[in-house]
Parts: sequence; structure tokens; C-alpha cells
Amino acid sequence: MRVLLVPNISNPIAVKAACELATWLSAQGLEPILAGEDAAACSMGDFGVPVSEIEEPGLTVALGGDGTILKAVHLLPRVELPVLGVNLGRLGFMTGAAIGNLRESVSTALAGEARVERRSTLEATVHMDGREVGRYRALNEIAITRGASPRVIKIETWINDIRISSAICDGVIVATPTGSTAYAMSAGGPIVSPTVHGLVVVPVAPHTLAARPIVTGTSDVVELKLTDANRADSCVVIDGESVPCRQAVERVEVKRGSHDVLLLKCDGRDFYEVAATEFLGG
Repeated sequence: MRVLLVPNISNPIAVKAACELATWLSAQGLEPILAGEDAAACSMGDFGVPVSEIEEPGLTVALGGDGTILKAVHLLPRVELPVLGVNLGRLGFMTGAAIGNLRESVSTALAGEARVERRSTLEATVHMDGREVGRYRALNEIAITRGASPRVIKIETWINDIRISSAICDGVIVATPTGSTAYAMSAGGPIVSPTVHGLVVVPVAPHTLAARPIVTGTSDVVELKLTDANRADSCVVIDGESVPCRQAVERVEVKRGSHDVLLLKCDGRDFYEVAATEFLGG
């Protein structure tokens, strides 16, 4: 079985853990691999493979925080594969194991004994200059935000071909329930259980009292349109990474993704327990 290791290469503890875990997995008769750039950064060139050859590992272990889990998800093909996050970051809201129990947690995951949390994804289609220029997958969110200009932008929000709002703002976020505790929460959106499968639409600093966050249904389609050329200097951000925008963004269509992400939990922490501890003062 192939096991994909995705370390936070800027964290020396994560790099050391990846080296030790690769050695241990090899001794168990398994095949540890890393994306080529990660392998080079960790001085583990023998374990490196091109991203195009990662294919479908039996298990992915992300060594870092929530950002490392996002990185791992974007390395994987669009199929439902198990991901075990080992918390080496500040929050680790999505992680399911601690570094002190690394081998035990990986053994539990390999044995199929870890609890599985199915997390929805997003699929976003970006349109510029009257044509589709790209399709993207997100675990947390897709956002349209103002670009290099300090000026606010004007965004129309449509759901199922019905115009819901038109606001001058800093941007609009469309998040999954998983992403509801990330950028969307900091912009005033609700915390949503991952068992919900709708989308969370949150305006960012709207210049109106009428704009409010919305939680959609499972099959609803959200469109964000920039119809005012004078207030359209924007960029598209997918899970914290900017999409190259060589032309003005015209609209972005967002819907629930066709494939979920399977997060493995070995630490026993419940979603509400983590939310209460980290965000709600419980």
C-alpha cells in the first residue's frame, strides 16, 4: 500500500516526523511517498514522486496543521480518499491525531479502525472575458475579494438563478461547513456542523445593513457576479491560494463538489467539543 506523507516543510518537527515515519512504514512493508518538492525539501529524494504520479494512496498523513491538510487535499485526485491530520500547528481543528501518538494513530488508520468524518467540498467555475477559464476544488472556501486596488468591489449574489443581493463590499465567501470555522467565521458567518451539506455564503465588510450570511441547501448553486466594470478589480482565492487573474473576473459559479474528503479521527475529539474549546469559550 502507498502512504502519502505531506509535511509542513517550514516546520522542522514535521520534517523530522516525516523522515521517521517513512522509515517505519518501509519497515512495515508499505510504500511511503512524498510529492517531489516536499521530498527534496526534507532531503528524502528517494521517496519523492511527481504529483501526477501520486494516484490514489491508501492513506494520506498530513503532518502540520489545518493548512497542511488543505495542501494534502489539493495533491490528491478528485476521489474520496482517507486523510489523517497530525496536529503540529496552532489550532488543528481538522486534525485527528497528536504527534505524541503518531505511530499508534497511523497503525489505527491503516487497520481501518479510525473514525471517519465525511467532509463536503466545493467545485468552482471561474469565468473571465466571456469564457470559462478554470475549475477548482476547495475543502474550506472559495472567495472573491478586492484585488490590488484599495477600492471596494460590487458583487451580485445569485442562488439558483435568483438574485439574492447586490452589495459594495470587500468580497464574498462561499464556504463548506468545514470552512465555516475559517475565513467565513472571521467575516461574521455561522459555525456549521460538518454533517450539514449546504454552502455558507458570507459577505465581507458589506457597505449595507441588509447583507446577511446564508446557509444554502445541498444542491443549490451560488453565482457571484461582478457586473460593474468600475468596481470589479478583484481576485479569486481557493482555500487561501490566489488564482492567477490575468483578466477581470466576471462571475464565479460554486456548487457542492462531487467527491467528499474523508478525515480520519483517532483522538476522540467531537466537532462540538473542539468548537467549544477553541472558539466558544467552553
